[in-house]
Amino acid sequence: MNNQEIIQKLWNLCNVLRDDGITYQQYVTELTYLLFLKMMKEQEREEVIPDGYRWDNLVKKEGMELKDFYQELLLTLGKNEHERLRLIYSDASTSITEPKNLEKIIKSIDGLDWYNAKEEGLGNLYEGLLEKNASETKSGAGQYFTPRVLVDVMVQLVDPKIKERCNDPAAGTYGFMIAADQYLKNKTDDYFDIDPQTVKFQKEEAFSGMELVKGTHRLAMMNALLHDIEGPLENGDSLSSNGKWMKNYDVILTNPPFGTKKGGERVSRDDLTFETANKQLNFLQVIYNALKDNGEARAAVVLPDNVLFESGVGAQIRRDLMDKCNLHTILRLPTGIFYAQGVKTNVLFFTREKTDKGNTKDVWVYDMRTNMPSFGKRNQLTMAHFEDFMKAYIAEKREEIQDERWHNFSRETIAKKNDSLDIGLIADETLSSYDNLPDPIESAEEAIAKLQKAMDLLGEVVEELKETEEDKVKN
Repeated sequence: MNNQEIIQKLWNLCNVLRDDGITYQQYVTELTYLLFLKMMKEQEREEVIPDGYRWDNLVKKEGMELKDFYQELLLTLGKNEHERLRLIYSDASTSITEPKNLEKIIKSIDGLDWYNAKEEGLGNLYEGLLEKNASETKSGAGQYFTPRVLVDVMVQLVDPKIKERCNDPAAGTYGFMIAADQYLKNKTDDYFDIDPQTVKFQKEEAFSGMELVKGTHRLAMMNALLHDIEGPLENGDSLSSNGKWMKNYDVILTNPPFGTKKGGERVSRDDLTFETANKQLNFLQVIYNALKDNGEARAAVVLPDNVLFESGVGAQIRRDLMDKCNLHTILRLPTGIFYAQGVKTNVLFFTREKTDKGNTKDVWVYDMRTNMPSFGKRNQLTMAHFEDFMKAYIAEKREEIQDERWHNFSRETIAKKNDSLDIGLIADETLSSYDNLPDPIESAEEAIAKLQKAMDLLGEVVEELKETEEDKVKN
């Protein structure tokens, strides 16, 4: 049984919990609690778990005794002195109400082919589960899960080096840092080609990040632990003063959350030059200011279209970016690669220079959006789709690349457009073709996701109005 088969088997267990009203996200969290115990046993690393609360103790129990013990286990591990263990189980509680369901899941996990799972990598198995969760989630964090192929492309082109400090200020489940670590392991025979002191640096300092959502941070901690990464991974808001520790990085790879700050409030960091409620514009400021100003520090960032053309403060931030950095490449991504179908995104590649003025001379733009097939769960994005872009990106003489999707814009031309970077899209041939109409099923799913998002926003408005009314009554 390979990892994909194990992932599918674990995922099918979710059907057992439907009567308990458990969501996919709750299920993955529940699996995290259980898989951690099992994987520590398989890796012979159970010393971090206190005696009496290990996998074998769990497997031996049944019925109400099992359920009561499991709740006690979650509470105990959430107060453990081992920091990573404590963070994974912090405030943990089970959503499973039926003891027979809990028992079935534990016994099913115990009966899987863990020998082959270890051969393929337990970290890879866990990442596969996270990706499966994202593909099944129509709203929330899942809709912005960064496809692994895109992560790999960004890592490969940014090309992190041994001894460089890498960061993701919107860490999610830590996919970018996991991929960067794997990229370097592949180049150094799993770090066997480097000295012990450098191995220690790679494990404890090379990779760091911050994640706002506590449940997602829990998944990120588990992911880091299974990949033997121990760098700083904080739970908090990178756009608040709590995020000011992230600075002087060699590499930043990230896909910041979309939207505005809740209630439209301003960012609470006092070290940003420009004030706006737009999350992506604030993250962009955080990112280019957190890079070392040595002419070598670099970033690749996924950002939605509005960052490219928003006027006012948006134009000021883009101008500041192009002054401090060499914004050398923009990749216009196709629609449908994120689980919110209509989201239009781009990857900005830039290098922080030694001075703060006039560093972007021209910008190369690759249009991978127009006249492309419709991507989604039925038509997956693959590395082959990026081959032409990657060829253009790494070319020593970019101007010699003959590709209608590849265009150069001088800094002067961009300035005349009010520093808008909404550029480089070619003529759309599909507008007059009935053969290229969107998939009706995916269109319906997109509509449902948008309606759900609208309902969530209305719910937030109602809650805020209620809080306002309650405050008036109290006063």
